[in-house]
Amino acid sequence: MSDGRVTTVLQRRIGEAVREKVAGADAVAAHDRIWGTPGERWFTEDDPIWRVHGDASMFAAGITALLLQSLHPSAMAGVAGHSGYRGDPWGRLQRTSHYLATTTFGTIEHAEQAIATVRSVHERVRGKDDLGRPYRASDPHLLRWVHVAEVWSFMTGHQRHGSRPLTPAEADTYVAQTAIPAARLGAAGLPATVRELEEALASYRPELRVTPAARDAADFLLREPPLPRPARPGYQLLARGAVDLLPGWARDELGLARPALAAPAGALGTRLVRWGLSAVG
Repeated sequence: MSDGRVTTVLQRRIGEAVREKVAGADAVAAHDRIWGTPGERWFTEDDPIWRVHGDASMFAAGITALLLQSLHPSAMAGVAGHSGYRGDPWGRLQRTSHYLATTTFGTIEHAEQAIATVRSVHERVRGKDDLGRPYRASDPHLLRWVHVAEVWSFMTGHQRHGSRPLTPAEADTYVAQTAIPAARLGAAGLPATVRELEEALASYRPELRVTPAARDAADFLLREPPLPRPARPGYQLLARGAVDLLPGWARDELGLARPALAAPAGALGTRLVRWGLSAVG
């Protein structure tokens, strides 16, 4: 087999492995349903939200979002107590990925159905966090935190490692567009500009602290990912990049040092994912 053929096979295998982990075994059917169903959509391919959510920078930024979200004790308690992320981490990732893809790229009808499903699940997610405080996943203030941490991470990751970073005006538009499905999910007081996003993130600082559940989640994400040994070096590139994207205060809370060569590792991991996915469409 020629070197070129070996490279092509490797590229496709990487792309297929990433796609299956993120989108599941029915990734092709899900893709066809989301992108191929005719109908009105909230967003188009010219919108910033398509550019951000369709870019490989989402892989490192997604890990960043989970780490950042874990610093809210109530949000982390909901994940630890109800999501089954340790027992079925890829299933949880696939459900999240499907929701994000449907609300970004799918028809309004499909997006509304996905939102209704998640709202129904949220109504059953409630309990007490590690500090003994009651929480419920449908709480608009808690939903706002999850949204703010997620959007901040996605935008930061895209501006650092995206194939085509957003202009300041496009970044504001991106923040405003992400609020459309989040508001329907039940979040309130959502930011509509980058400045408002930064202010919203800062406003939660008094509520944030590391809990045993948050440390456990960080260990799981960064030190013991549920991956076969051959896949771990590539994942570690993304994980290093994810820690690099965190605000310094969030790294300090989680007791994480910035890894050596973190920014280049994140850039390399993102390029590797982008390269692999380009072979599978």
